Amino acid sequence: MNLDRLVSIMERLRDPVSGCEWDSIQTFRSIAPFTIKEAYEVADAIERDDMDELADELGDLQLQVVFHAQMAREAGHFALEDVITRICDKLERRHPHIFSDATSGGHHLWEQIKADERAAKPDQSALAGVALALPALERAAKLQKRAARTGFDWPDASGPLAKIDEELAELVAAKPEDRAEELGDLLFAAVNLARHLKIDPEDALRQANRKFERRFRAIETAPGFSKLSLNQMEELWQAAKAAQSA
Repeated sequence: MNLDRLVSIMERLRDPVSGCEWDSIQTFRSIAPFTIKEAYEVADAIERDDMDELADELGDLQLQVVFHAQMAREAGHFALEDVITRICDKLERRHPHIFSDATSGGHHLWEQIKADERAAKPDQSALAGVALALPALERAAKLQKRAARTGFDWPDASGPLAKIDEELAELVAAKPEDRAEELGDLLFAAVNLARHLKIDPEDALRQANRKFERRFRAIETAPGFSKLSLNQMEELWQAAKAAQSA
């Protein structure tokens, strides 16, 4: 089995005597950023509909799982078999209508089972378990969603819209040392609006990034671009915007 081969390769790479000088000294913390990066590269391959690249990126992501499991096994915490067993158990537990005798299921049942599992843990906050390492926009949305389940939420999108105006005014009036905090409040309010509009803020920002990149690439090839005035650049920008919107 190829997974066994991958595990064997990682064991050799991690050998403190004969292994790779880089792989053998890594820790959970040093590898974590690579794990996040590989997940984003998987998403990027999907976005570009590049199935050949997706196969490569999924392999890189699988390597991250094996890497963490190998380090955990060395420290006596758990092994890859435990990781696979836990996800299998979780999938069966959260799909009782498939693997047990429940007569109905779906997303609502999944969320209820998750809530029951959280209730059995020491941290009883509605916000417990929202990972600190999530991208900030995604974590903001998850925190807000969890809080909303308790009733702490605006009834409609007019609340977040008014909050954005309030936070923008506070940012404009803020002292330099307070601007970062006020900007964070503004971004948090924007995420709240996205949630009420049923828009994924991460996806919305990715789309904005792609649009900016597409338009900038269209104008930066203009002769002497870097020496143009801002007004001249803006004219090129508007022309590119009109051309790409046509």
